[in-house]
Amino acid sequence: MGSCLSAESRSPLPGSPLSPHLANMKRRNTKKRLGSRSSSFDYRKDEPLHRIPGRLFLNGSSDVASLFSQQGKKGTNQDAMIVWENFGSRTDTVFCGVFDGHGPYGHLVAKRVRDHLPLKLSAHWEANISSEDASGLNAAGSMNSEDIDLLLVEESRASEDLKETEKHPEIFETLKESFLKAFKAMDKELRTHPSIDCFCSGTTAVTLVKQGTYLVIGNVGDSRAVLGTRDKNNSLTAVQLTVDLKPNLPAEAERIRKCKGRVFALADEPEVTRVWLPNNDSPGLAMARAFGDFCLKDFGLISVPEVSYRHLSEKDEFVVLATDGIWDVLSNQEVVDIIASAPARSSAARALVEVAVRAWRYKYSTSKVDDCAVVCLFLDSNSNNLSIASRGKTKLQPGSKNEVDRDDDKEKDNRDELTPLIRPGTIEEGNEDPSKHEEMNSDGGTDWSALKGVSRVNTLVNLPRFVPGKEDEEGLLK
Repeated sequence: MGSCLSAESRSPLPGSPLSPHLANMKRRNTKKRLGSRSSSFDYRKDEPLHRIPGRLFLNGSSDVASLFSQQGKKGTNQDAMIVWENFGSRTDTVFCGVFDGHGPYGHLVAKRVRDHLPLKLSAHWEANISSEDASGLNAAGSMNSEDIDLLLVEESRASEDLKETEKHPEIFETLKESFLKAFKAMDKELRTHPSIDCFCSGTTAVTLVKQGTYLVIGNVGDSRAVLGTRDKNNSLTAVQLTVDLKPNLPAEAERIRKCKGRVFALADEPEVTRVWLPNNDSPGLAMARAFGDFCLKDFGLISVPEVSYRHLSEKDEFVVLATDGIWDVLSNQEVVDIIASAPARSSAARALVEVAVRAWRYKYSTSKVDDCAVVCLFLDSNSNNLSIASRGKTKLQPGSKNEVDRDDDKEKDNRDELTPLIRPGTIEEGNEDPSKHEEMNSDGGTDWSALKGVSRVNTLVNLPRFVPGKEDEEGLLK
């Protein structure tokens, strides 16, 4: 699979005679399902986003990052990801994020958040910087009592780095306020979106902003960020940067119960704690915070991010952001080892996904593989290890004792050859419409079995996965 990156600013504008995208759009069959029309409309309306240099959102790589996502066996790929270099017109700043959608229209929610959350974060960041002198007073005056209570909760769960410092760096205070406002504005937009039904659909979001040696992370849901760093013995070790915000956490469960929501696990999956409506055994959401899911927003579910900070050192090598399709089957240390042993940085994310898929089939042969999305951000400026993936097959080094031998899996899914990855600021020749790559066809049905002993799977119960072609008859899209 080739990469789909942002085009140069000199690309033809939409509607011009030189625009291949518009010409291909006109040739499409007009008799499409409602979900596709909505997705195509959103892409055409926001087409300038896909032309910003340094903005990657599909499989590929750049000088500082590697991205890869693969559809599982449960239906359409509901994962989304982004790397945005020169974020906010700052040459030393990078924005990264992965988003794991759930519910009937989680794929639409995840892509909407991927495209619009960075814009909102950048706008609030600029506004906060311009009013820096009065930021403390403005922040207190612009938040209601509920927001203040939630901020107090966040302060009690600050990162270890913050506990060790007497004074937070200015960039953290500014970005924390920006994260809180941007996430709130994003959820408000989803509530009133005219064509995406978010009542029983939503998405996680683990995002970060790296500026120089400062790393600020905003997290909602159970996707995860892990740092690969060197310890005192110079051994590569994993440091988890985020907390999986699930209902089994005491503070999260207490908040939900105070809002009349119910928190319990089903008898056949005792390790998966879920959120339920007060008087109805649905939807059974396996996370305590998320964008969307407005059926639960009055009963304890929130979209307020947990914001944390880390001051990077020379020992820190890379950060991995990934959806739970990775963490369900691989430990933090296994993930770090796999990234470090990848044949090239440009193929590191793909190598990790391939190992995770094989681990799913080996550990849970009766269950369907989950969607996987990975963003690997390399923190050092040394580009000597960067290379474009060759056309030969990638040889993966074993990441751990739990990794499956390659000979055990003879299926053709992961036997395709790696194609060259395109540099940032270009669109791969022959890819007429980047949105086509996001609408991946499903090769499986909607029935899938639960994993035994895994506390991160089955995000929702009593709610269907997205099934292509059924939107019109079910009437779920408004």
